[in-house]
Amino acid sequence: MSLLEKIDGPADLRELSEQELAQLAQEVREHIIDTVGEIGGHFGANLGTCELAVALHSVLDSPRDKILWDVGHQAYPHKVLTGRRDRLSTIRQYEGLAPFCSIPESEHDIMGAGHASTSIGYAVGIKEGMRHIARSDEQAQDGHDGKVVAVIGDGAMTGGVAFEAIGQAGGLGTPIVVVLNDNGMSIAPNVGALSRYFNRVRLNPKLWHTRSGVEDGLTRLPVGIGAAFERLGPHLKESIKAFWAPGLWWEELDWAYTGVIDGHDVRALRSALREALDAERPVVVHIATVKGKGFAPAEEGGLEGMEEWHAAKPKSIVNGSPASKVPSSKPAASPPPQYTKVFGDALVRECERDERVIGITAAMNSGTGLSILQKAMPERYFDVGIAEQQAILFAAGLALEGAKPVAAIYSTFLQRAYDQIVHDVCLQKLNVVFAMDRAGLVGDDGPTHHGAFDIAYLRCLPNIVLMAPRDEAMLVHMLRTAIEHDDGPVALRYPRGEGTGAKLPLTGRPIAIGTGEILREAEPAPSGRRVALIGYGTGVGKALEAASLLAEHEIAVTVADARFAKPIDAGLMAQLAAEHDLLVTVEEGVLAGGFGTAVWETLNETGTTPRILRVGLPDRYVTHGKPALLHEEVGFTGERIAERVASAILDRESAAVDV
Repeated sequence: MSLLEKIDGPADLRELSEQELAQLAQEVREHIIDTVGEIGGHFGANLGTCELAVALHSVLDSPRDKILWDVGHQAYPHKVLTGRRDRLSTIRQYEGLAPFCSIPESEHDIMGAGHASTSIGYAVGIKEGMRHIARSDEQAQDGHDGKVVAVIGDGAMTGGVAFEAIGQAGGLGTPIVVVLNDNGMSIAPNVGALSRYFNRVRLNPKLWHTRSGVEDGLTRLPVGIGAAFERLGPHLKESIKAFWAPGLWWEELDWAYTGVIDGHDVRALRSALREALDAERPVVVHIATVKGKGFAPAEEGGLEGMEEWHAAKPKSIVNGSPASKVPSSKPAASPPPQYTKVFGDALVRECERDERVIGITAAMNSGTGLSILQKAMPERYFDVGIAEQQAILFAAGLALEGAKPVAAIYSTFLQRAYDQIVHDVCLQKLNVVFAMDRAGLVGDDGPTHHGAFDIAYLRCLPNIVLMAPRDEAMLVHMLRTAIEHDDGPVALRYPRGEGTGAKLPLTGRPIAIGTGEILREAEPAPSGRRVALIGYGTGVGKALEAASLLAEHEIAVTVADARFAKPIDAGLMAQLAAEHDLLVTVEEGVLAGGFGTAVWETLNETGTTPRILRVGLPDRYVTHGKPALLHEEVGFTGERIAERVASAILDRESAAVDV
């Protein structure tokens, strides 16, 4: 029996020797390679944290002691060691383990988060909460409470919220430990001055010193120089130490710094963690790890290999090695292009057409399609790191100078820059384009990544235009429309995954702002039942599917593409309301404050009170799983929509007969 098979929880690790712990870390790594290589999932970052997870759980008493994993895509080893080893094969699958840490899933998951840079802030709050409860609880023995450790990747350190927490902890003297997991990568290679600083520290062995070691060395200089150094005063001492000591930045913020520690040496990690935990002050333990450790294509493939193997596709690994590609006997039909690629290609063409256009991403160059622009026109491409607030402020500054910035950010991540959208862009009516990828239910990454709220959280803002394409061809036209709009910001949402197969135009053509179009006219029905389905974005396709099914029930159906959620095409809405017995709005977003609400508000203001059935996402967080399964669960399918419409009509007719 392997060591891993004997581990049912963290307590079992404390019975192992350091040699056994090192062996256990390797077994965890092999388990992840075999399992994730078969089912798919986050990969490279998890291979880099196997020794760290083992070290943490061997010196801490979880869940009394709290271990916080920033983002959570590096927490698979933690899941394996905390009673979920045999369920790892269900991760990211419908009704399986969550892709990130999840409080309902395990008492060892202290925070449920899928967005970066938050763990230090959680840690400060948790530790200060412990101290407060211990002071106020008369039964607390000697104020004893648990330890708190936050594990944050160097990529997440580009997020400003991490710095806010560092400043607070240093000011309060909060006794927490931050493990800075430094591998030079988030999903793509890290950017910015801080990344370069970490890189110099990590790669230059001459800087692998502690501050105290440098100071001791200076005071021991011969021929009275050391004594003279002591008399020169603190300013010169700090200047000389700053030249050598990599952790001075942290120490100036009242943190103790130790590093750089080999993140794949269990003994060294355990020693550093024990010292840090005993310090009873804010301490950062800077460790160096390899993203993809133990898997040659990632470990030896340089930055490109690490980026490629950030996540593994299902059945991409066999017997610990990349699966060989078996040529098909038949040439497979080319699938429709991904919306992300269509956007990336279209943005390059817009940059070629208009020299004012600039692309911006927040550490998601390939995820947003901006890697295409980065390669084609690097001077028109900017990556600000995991700093969505700065991305929008940067865009605002560009717009003030007459540029046409396009900020390509996932719908769920744009939430992090809401104040900048409200105050710095919309209030000043700046010409910024928000290109929101991953709108709607994104699938396996689950509730932290679903783009469910952008329609509602943007529609309430003055001066902004909201639009969504029904297919990839319309995406090209809408991008052109957004860039040519010179009267304020535009938000353009589109889904993850393949397009519909629509023929792509060579160039985009502008669309009149606030205009929808009718795609299918209702044919006369013997029953006289007339229904209008009004889709927004991906809702148009669902509406067309439902219309085909409803026609079989002698229901006359009109299908319209609203195209805009703000401003609404009031004339078209009024026409549809006048000519139909029921209006049905279909959107892949939350109903509260969403597109359907916009239609109701528009008609109500004109004195029209039609029957409206709103179809969208429910008032709850939707779980993870394949989009088709999630759409079925929430009723966002053509069949389910048709059932609801038919039921609404029959209920109305039944009520009329009863009267």
